[in-house]
Amino acid sequence: MPLAASSLPRHAFLSSILGTTLFLIIASPLQVSAVLLAGLKNHNSGDLHHRRPSFQSTNSCSIFVGNWVRDDSYPIYESSACPIIDDQFNCQLYGRPDSDYLKYRWRPTNCDLPRFDGVTFLTRMKGKQIMFVGDSLGRDQWESLICMISTAVPATQTQMMRGEPLSTFKFLDYGVTISYYKAPYLVDIDSTSQGKRVLRLGEISVNAKAWHGMDVLCFDTGHWWTHTGSLQGWDYMEWGGQLYEDMDRVVAMEKGMRTWATWVDANLDPSRTRLFFQSISPNHYNPMEWGAATRSCYGETEPMTKMGSSYQNQDQDQTNVVDVVIRDMTNPPYLLDITGLSAMRKDAHPSIYSGDLTPDQRANPDHSSDCSHWCLPGLPDTWNQLFYTALFFH
Repeated sequence: MPLAASSLPRHAFLSSILGTTLFLIIASPLQVSAVLLAGLKNHNSGDLHHRRPSFQSTNSCSIFVGNWVRDDSYPIYESSACPIIDDQFNCQLYGRPDSDYLKYRWRPTNCDLPRFDGVTFLTRMKGKQIMFVGDSLGRDQWESLICMISTAVPATQTQMMRGEPLSTFKFLDYGVTISYYKAPYLVDIDSTSQGKRVLRLGEISVNAKAWHGMDVLCFDTGHWWTHTGSLQGWDYMEWGGQLYEDMDRVVAMEKGMRTWATWVDANLDPSRTRLFFQSISPNHYNPMEWGAATRSCYGETEPMTKMGSSYQNQDQDQTNVVDVVIRDMTNPPYLLDITGLSAMRKDAHPSIYSGDLTPDQRANPDHSSDCSHWCLPGLPDTWNQLFYTALFFH
């Protein structure tokens, strides 16, 4: 129910992060589901390390539809060689006993993806700035990309700056900056003089100050909209000058997403900034989705063998919000539609092998397993391979 509106202080000004420009064209307004890429057939399929797509009008491929295949050339980096990985995602460091989950490659139904090449990424993005904006799934992807690039250029000079809400990693020899900006709802959150947090569904100006000047922006949101209790990131929501103790979470997410979309259409030039939006990352807390007798993802060591419909029910309302809002945009982002392929990876979560858990929690996997985030190395590396493909070859 609405409460009386009050005057609430704003967050302190956040300095913009300035960058140069990248002349690329984003996807058309209709390209908001599985994006068709023409002919990514590899002419040298025997060499995984030098795959390059060839675009042929006679053959098309939806890169987000396919299956997971065993590939012993994976992973492309080791967690021990990438110290920036958060404890939350560092499954090998925290005792995960199996490693087969690292040996799977995503293969679209009718084509091969180009192998990720860190040197190519840095060379083509020289002098540019990339930013991931969103929740901890965006941080998962940000750290993955840094590790994937770093393994290709181990001797290059780098600089790491962690902060809240902004963290930045620089490849100094190439002038490439890759940042993560924490904004789990995308829209702004204020604090009252009483310390109450107010989620401003119609305001985005504070967060957006950090996004100006980026050459590539990749947004995500989703999981935090459903959190309740101690995990809830706000005390009140504000919309139209009124404060609410709660509202339908799907309605709230759509209001926030439309505020974000309005800002994008008004402030980002698609000829200067390449824009991406990552679809909902599924969790695996319900083993009935894959017919198991366990109570979580703990103990799962293999992916599902085919794309199913269970994930569609899990986050369908949020997925619908993303699709509808993007379809209504004047300058829509390229949708990285990772939901279905990620739903197959029940084996790729930290479960109890996370530095965020206490020993007592690890001893109780049915109630403490993290089946929401993803191990690194792991699934987010595939997200970045798809990001790489869309960025340079689409």
